[in-house]
Amino acid sequence: MAKRTSRTSTSRRNYSNRMSERRRRRQRRKLLRLAIIIGIALILLIGGIFLIKKLLGNSAPASGTVAETTTEEETTTLEPSTVDPAILHAEHIAVADRLAAGYDYDAAIAHIQSFSGYESIPAMTEAISGYEATKATLVKYDPTQVTHIFYHSLVADPSLAFDGDSKEDGYNQVMTTIDEFNKITLEMYNRGYVLVSIHDLGHIEVQEDGTEVMVPGEIWLPEGKKPFVLSQDDLSYYHYMDGDGFATRIVIDTDGTPTCEYKQPDGTIVTGSYDMVPLIDDFVEAHPDASYRGAKGVIALTGYNGILGYRTDTPYKTGEDLDIYQQAWLDAHPDFNFEQECADAKAVAECMKANGWEFASHSYGHRYYGQISKEDFLADSQKWEERVEPLIGDTDVIIYAFGDDISDWHPYNGDNWRFNHLKKLGFDYFCNVDSNQYWVQIGKDFLRQGRRNLDGTRMWITISGGKDRTSDLFDAASVFDPARPTPVP
Repeated sequence: MAKRTSRTSTSRRNYSNRMSERRRRRQRRKLLRLAIIIGIALILLIGGIFLIKKLLGNSAPASGTVAETTTEEETTTLEPSTVDPAILHAEHIAVADRLAAGYDYDAAIAHIQSFSGYESIPAMTEAISGYEATKATLVKYDPTQVTHIFYHSLVADPSLAFDGDSKEDGYNQVMTTIDEFNKITLEMYNRGYVLVSIHDLGHIEVQEDGTEVMVPGEIWLPEGKKPFVLSQDDLSYYHYMDGDGFATRIVIDTDGTPTCEYKQPDGTIVTGSYDMVPLIDDFVEAHPDASYRGAKGVIALTGYNGILGYRTDTPYKTGEDLDIYQQAWLDAHPDFNFEQECADAKAVAECMKANGWEFASHSYGHRYYGQISKEDFLADSQKWEERVEPLIGDTDVIIYAFGDDISDWHPYNGDNWRFNHLKKLGFDYFCNVDSNQYWVQIGKDFLRQGRRNLDGTRMWITISGGKDRTSDLFDAASVFDPARPTPVP
């Protein structure tokens, strides 16, 4: 069976830099488009006003009145003039200000300098001076002391998730409600936490002898700010979740950004911010200083029910090896088009990446990678490479299902065949679950990071007097959703 070859040393060395630059370019393009739209609207508004005045001035006089004569000079004054330069300057500076709000002062300065003649415009030179002054006050943060939090799919309707059926306990333990998520996000923001990419923590560099070395990253933020990495597991909207108060899939909104579809109890399909991706996008749009250079989070995907709510796995196409959930879904969708489903999923993944999101392997079948046999390990990782990665593009991040690492806390080495295989597939970043405040291990040619589950179990342990693993982030008692059944099992 054919296998994807790993990236070349050169491309792997530059991967992190390319991702950062792409995020900056995407943000600049988005803000520039906004500025252009505003500018066009102003031009149309001004032109419309002048046109109305001209039409009123040239309209026929009422019966019995005498028409006034209009000189050539008066006529010319009614013609639309060019947009006030001050408006253009302000719009250009607004785009740069948005970049600076996300701590990308170099990009903000470069944007100002892209305006022809900026040197003679006081507002622009003053903006550059301000960016440079702020940049000089930034503090370099230790990448080994960056926390990583994660969620599963968010509960949009607690009355459906916590309805007393056999799935209630599982949802209560490992899921977080939208209300809890929004409170946590806001409280962490108020405490100075800032989203960063896992690639900001370190990057691969190729040495003169051809060996690869993971080099610690540099994160520069104002004093008092605290970087953190965010991820979400299992964003596949598994069949077992249908009708239980969760979003059903990610779609592209009318404005070109990712949002969610949600099926209401009466069968009506609505769209909106029903899960983490659009909620974070909304929050960063309103609070640009919540994100470091456009970073959002890492989405960890399995493949056995498809991805992002799209039924993209091979059995949906072949009709072979279907489980009862998959068969029931196909029976309910006789017009299912596998190729279109894959194309839609791929388009959504591209849209998410354009908005700052990154993807990770969560194994194909949600398997214990540290425990399963070599045969199962190789088969599962190959299925992920063949069935998931073509839809989302290359990734060098793996987030272990169940947090099941392939080694103990000691650094990976060449004696670990599981590590060797994953490196061969192109993975450089490895994440487990340990719930510590932070744990980052920068090895010779890899980076490992522990993650913290912010779910019903974690909050209930804190509230009920157990080990507190959340107070550095938020107050669990004030966040805990009263719609949850207690005690959390």
